[in-house]
Amino acid sequence: MAKIVKVIEVMSESPKNWEEAAQNVVSEASKTLRNIRSIYIKEFTAAVDNDKITSYRVNAKVTFEMERGS
Repeated sequence: MAKIVKVIEVMSESPKNWEEAAQNVVSEASKTLRNIRSIYIKEFTAAVDNDKITSYRVNAKVTFEMERGS
């Protein structure tokens, strides 16, 4: 049988870097989703205060495999 996947879009942020923001996407999404297969980073942004970056943000698409009932 063919696999069915679903894609959701989520946002996350980190005070350290974009890589940690992306890992936060996976860490948080995996609390409620199973079978995560990939993430696609759609957009990178950052918040700035007093000429300094204060947080790194990602907008990501999370792809996960749907579970089938018996």
